[in-house]
Amino acid sequence: MKGIFITFEGPDGSGKTTQMGLLARHLGLRGLRVLCTREPGGTPMAEAIRQLLLSSWPEQVLGITEVFLYAASRAQHVRGKILPALEAGRVVLSDRFVDSSLAYQGFGRGLDPELVRQVNDLATGGLTPHLTLLLDLPPEEGLRRSRGEGRHGDPDRFEQEDLDFHRRVREGYLELARREPGRFKIIDATGPQDEVFRQVWEAVEPLL
Repeated sequence: MKGIFITFEGPDGSGKTTQMGLLARHLGLRGLRVLCTREPGGTPMAEAIRQLLLSSWPEQVLGITEVFLYAASRAQHVRGKILPALEAGRVVLSDRFVDSSLAYQGFGRGLDPELVRQVNDLATGGLTPHLTLLLDLPPEEGLRRSRGEGRHGDPDRFEQEDLDFHRRVREGYLELARREPGRFKIIDATGPQDEVFRQVWEAVEPLL
């Protein structure tokens, strides 16, 4: 694999998309070829699965159903977009990847994280990011941001979950970071945008 794979993780409202855009611009100015993508999504079929996952339904959507849908989307995404870009030597930046499933379905929904990991290993062929940037902030602040003024559209199905769910997700992310300190870099996402990006760049620059 010739390229570099960097993922952005964190709770809702942590600013992943904004920071990924800032990093992409910074890398582009340095002459690097960058691909920005997101999960669930990234390819036409994966984007269709995204709509299924984030929409509200009149029936209960089981945690295990979410696991399989995310994995199906991820299988298309990895083989259709991420791997070809990495083979071409590009820097791939992804807004969420497998760690989101571990945090949201494993810790948030209370499913066996090892089961979630096994399903996703099958979907991705074991692809692991070179670096995962965990934008961390208290769930109360994340929900205030994600549900606040200026947002476009109604909150999605996960943003509508209660505070306890989002607390479990955050603790899940922090536990994942403790288990893999070499891959994860925890970024304090509570400060101003430029200060958060300074931390992001300090984490990314050694890879280059």
